[in-house]
Amino acid sequence: MLFSLIIPVYNRPDEVEELLESLVQTTYKSPFEIVLVEDGSTLRCEEVVSKFTNQLSISYYYKENSGPGDSRNYGMQKAKGDYFIIFDSDCIIPKQYLDEVAAELQSNYVDCFGGPDAALDSFSDIQKAINFTMTSFLTTGGIRGGSEKIGKFQPRSFNMGLSRKAFEASNGFGNIHPGEDPDLSIRLWELGFETRLFTKAFVYHKRRIDWDKFTIQVSKFGKARPILNSWYPKYNKLTFFFPSLFIIGFFIAVFMLIFANDFLLKLYFVYFLILFVASTIKNKNPKIGYLSVVAAWKQFYGYGLGFMESYIKVIVLKQKPETAFPELFFKK
Repeated sequence: MLFSLIIPVYNRPDEVEELLESLVQTTYKSPFEIVLVEDGSTLRCEEVVSKFTNQLSISYYYKENSGPGDSRNYGMQKAKGDYFIIFDSDCIIPKQYLDEVAAELQSNYVDCFGGPDAALDSFSDIQKAINFTMTSFLTTGGIRGGSEKIGKFQPRSFNMGLSRKAFEASNGFGNIHPGEDPDLSIRLWELGFETRLFTKAFVYHKRRIDWDKFTIQVSKFGKARPILNSWYPKYNKLTFFFPSLFIIGFFIAVFMLIFANDFLLKLYFVYFLILFVASTIKNKNPKIGYLSVVAAWKQFYGYGLGFMESYIKVIVLKQKPETAFPELFFKK
């Protein structure tokens, strides 16, 4: 089995250098190739790639900007391997990663897998806080690899594997972004393919992000979910509504203070206190614990409001998703 590592990149040569440097350190002994797709960048990484051509088997392609999903498809079309592993450019790959993937595929083959993400000690405090809130059972229910069912996992495209057979049958990613990864997972299920979580195949996800970008990102996540629910209603879950209910409940709790009733607000305080303690213990830093509370609020608020807006427009008013939210769709 030949692995082809597919990496789309947009204006991030510094990220690419870190990613490739981590792949140089791999303990995996079998051949593998790297297919790097420059998605219309004005700040190209071609010079960075040239520094690694003597150490890694790399193919570099430049194309006009059409979004990460289409760029991954482009890379898989160009790849020589029979199993594709997809990374975001802001990932750092542990040296044992490919060994873990190979072992999982040899013991219990699956045509599509996903792995979790983690944070390195060198990451900033905000990056560690965001990583905690994006992966903790206390905030997302573990849907990004923390505790979701291993055998019915929706892989995320920052750390994802896909067989050539599954790619050719599904035609790869659609043009929605974000949301292209659960969309692909569901279409694969409909085609009879299985997906699975590889718990040991984690990456270090170095999100280059600030609070404003994070709020915009999670808002887009929220907007994408009702669209996916309208496309695939049988895969709808009550848990998708939780962030919106969380925000509505919080404002109700504040409103109840008018009537001198603070019981519900106390429950929110206890929740955030538990979140603070859990993050502080995990990261061994109370500052990161505090920042995790900030990140969780921004995550719930951004996702919750985005979800409600999309639910009203797409589910209630029956607007066409591409018309209601053109910013979520790339033109191929």
